[in-house]
Amino acid sequence: MPKLPLSPVPEQETDVGGRLPSRGTPAPTRLGSAGSGGSATFSRPGDEPQTVHEESGPCYPENARNDSEEEMEEEEEEEEERDEDWDTDLEIEDSKTSHDPTGKAKYLKTCRMHGVVPISYFLRHMKDSELTLKHYGLGPKGAKALAPSLANNTSIVKLNLSDNWLNGDGAAAVAEMLKENCYISDVDLSENRLGVKGAKALSSMLGENRTLLTLKLSGNELDERAAKYLADAFVINNKVESLDLSHNMLEELAGGVLGAAIAENVGLKELDLSWNHFRGKGAVAIAKGLGANIFLRVLDLSYNGFGNGGAAALGEALKVNNVLEELNVGNNRISLEGALCLALGLKENKTLKIFSVARNPIQSDGCIGILKALQANPGAALEVLDFSEIVVKQDFAELCDRIQVIFPSLQIKHNWSSRSFKTDPSKVF
Repeated sequence: MPKLPLSPVPEQETDVGGRLPSRGTPAPTRLGSAGSGGSATFSRPGDEPQTVHEESGPCYPENARNDSEEEMEEEEEEEEERDEDWDTDLEIEDSKTSHDPTGKAKYLKTCRMHGVVPISYFLRHMKDSELTLKHYGLGPKGAKALAPSLANNTSIVKLNLSDNWLNGDGAAAVAEMLKENCYISDVDLSENRLGVKGAKALSSMLGENRTLLTLKLSGNELDERAAKYLADAFVINNKVESLDLSHNMLEELAGGVLGAAIAENVGLKELDLSWNHFRGKGAVAIAKGLGANIFLRVLDLSYNGFGNGGAAALGEALKVNNVLEELNVGNNRISLEGALCLALGLKENKTLKIFSVARNPIQSDGCIGILKALQANPGAALEVLDFSEIVVKQDFAELCDRIQVIFPSLQIKHNWSSRSFKTDPSKVF
């Protein structure tokens, strides 16, 4: 007879005649078998009753529930032990979803991989348009942990990682990220000791990236070898509009390669080369590059060593350049001779709006020479003329008054040390 499934209450069977068994008739008895795994069958009346042996296991749901709960508790304890093995500066919410639109899970994973503590500020501001992580001490490992989650980030457009000791390896990680990210347009990597290795990695990135508009590399110990990599990149890249290379170790040889790149570049609008060591032939090369450039609007060359030779080359560049609007050559060891060369360029220039020769030993006569050149050029566009920290004489003050009749909106900055000039104080400061 086929086996029937167990039931909590044994059902009574009818006898052959279709009648229920009488009270005197033994009820069908379940037969247990060790080989049946707890299954039971019913015997017909007249069969010898047998004792049923039921085994524990699936037939007891309470035991099954207890076993399952114990297993779950053990798994939770093991997971808590794993979480205690690494540290973080915030409580991380446990997420088991594979979808990671913000890159949070990826960042936590890479932090574990590189053995660094996750930055809580980053996790809280991943969806901001501007992310500032300067002075966080990221180091190369921190940059490597951060870069993968930024590669696919679509919110951040301005990234500041200045002063984090990224070194060349950290810069390489950021550069690889910028090859993939097509949203970040402003990057500040100042004060990170990027060196030649970092410059090489960034040069490779600039050959591929078409989104970056502003790049700040100030204070990174960049020398002529690094300059060569960057110069090659800016001959190709025409998307970056603002580049800051100030406070580096760029000298004469670097000036040569950068000057050639300036002449060929068709994208840069602002270039900061201040606080370097450009002099001699390097300074002349940069000036010649300026003369050939037709896109640059702002150029800061302050705190270098252009001297009179560099000033003469800049004077020639100002004669032919018709796009530059702001030029700073403050503190460049330019004397009276160099000032007169600059004056010759200003006499013909029609576009320059802001010009600074502050903190140069050009004396009062050099300042007068520049003012006379401006007086002879009624089509000049100058709005600000800076002679700060240069000792001037009374005849300079008188000439200022005459100049401002021709250019009423012109502001002239000069030394007020011990004299009270008649010049309109609203125009001179």
